[in-house]
Amino acid sequence: MAPKTTRFVLIVAAFVAGLASVFAVLFVVTKPQAGSLTGAAAIGGPFQLIDQNGRPFTDTDLKGQPFLVFFGFTHCPDACPTTLLELSDVLDKLGSDADKVRVLFITIDPERDNPNALKDYLSAFNARLVGLTGDLPAVTTAAKAYHVYFKKVPLEGGDYTMDHTAIVYLMNKDGRFVTPFSLKRSPQDAADDLRRFL
Repeated sequence: MAPKTTRFVLIVAAFVAGLASVFAVLFVVTKPQAGSLTGAAAIGGPFQLIDQNGRPFTDTDLKGQPFLVFFGFTHCPDACPTTLLELSDVLDKLGSDADKVRVLFITIDPERDNPNALKDYLSAFNARLVGLTGDLPAVTTAAKAYHVYFKKVPLEGGDYTMDHTAIVYLMNKDGRFVTPFSLKRSPQDAADDLRRFL
């Protein structure tokens, strides 16, 4: 098989796997759990990571504030920068209320995304974004808590990309999952919706 064809097949396979993971997460998110009217209890949980300034950051740092969580990586070609730009626009529309919410970008590529890499990457977006990384076990624990799928996909020449779930999770002040946060609307509408949880 020609190198270009092999790369195309790998990318298509990664896309299909990613699409399947999105549907799986949506199923978990919307499926009622035993003893609960919603699937809220299934999403979120404890984690211990490091922020882009090299400081420890855990789920307890979020108590009392609603927050948005998005998993991605700095070498992501499209979905991650697009989502972070959209989240930055929402924070801009919140104005002074933006101080009342946290927005987390958790890497699923800790091999390349150390705190310095995250800090440099996030400098292109809203300054309120919090980048989080850690060793692979710590990142995996956080991803599992949010039912996030991720997988390393080899490319030609020894390089690689990451396939991953691309959902923004809205969590309330108690750290409980509310709903996937839609960015398929105007930043103002998204900001107005988010204000309901402040």
